[in-house]
Amino acid sequence: MRIHKEGYKIITNSFFILAVVATAIYLLLGITTTFIVSAIAILLLFILIVRFFREPLRVAEGEHSNLIAPADGTIVIVKEVYEPEYLKQQCIQVSIFMSVFNVHVNWFPVKGVVEYFKYHPGKYLVAMHPKSSEKNERTTVVINREGTRVLIRQIAGLIARRIVCYAKEGTAVNQGDQVGFIKFGSRVDIFLPLDARVQVTKGQKVKGCETIIAKFAD
Repeated sequence: MRIHKEGYKIITNSFFILAVVATAIYLLLGITTTFIVSAIAILLLFILIVRFFREPLRVAEGEHSNLIAPADGTIVIVKEVYEPEYLKQQCIQVSIFMSVFNVHVNWFPVKGVVEYFKYHPGKYLVAMHPKSSEKNERTTVVINREGTRVLIRQIAGLIARRIVCYAKEGTAVNQGDQVGFIKFGSRVDIFLPLDARVQVTKGQKVKGCETIIAKFAD
């Protein structure tokens, strides 16, 4: 298991900060039960931070007509909505909520060309909040798949305060390429054409680059 490049700085800073805290507790208390418990807690916290930035090796091997999950997590929304930012039409929205225990790498769910990208500064409502896709810090990416447009939106949550997105307009991308990384709990929305056949249901656990979210009409 590799560590994602977006975690290098945070992991390094966390190590030194936690080391200073542990040293201060030792100088104040010496080798006591309180120090040992504190040291174990600090070690566990550091392990959790390192684990959060894990980067599993995933290879998309699905059929070209399938749209794969862009993130690990739980399906929290499957419904028809109007997408007002770019598509400006009725779509099927599928949303994946990522807890702090999920892998937070995001992948392109389809092959195509990045037609649109925009970063939106915003608030930090809980990612499960229905208005988070409109009010929170977020990025919007539209991939043109042979004339079919798929919109994906990375949304920051209450804890997540840093969205990283690698998408650039006019760039050709492959299914399974990394689109970015969201640091700590967050959400990814997908907006699909109405004729897409959704393969997931609300409450289902999905795995990025592997779970089929929808199949496109022939």
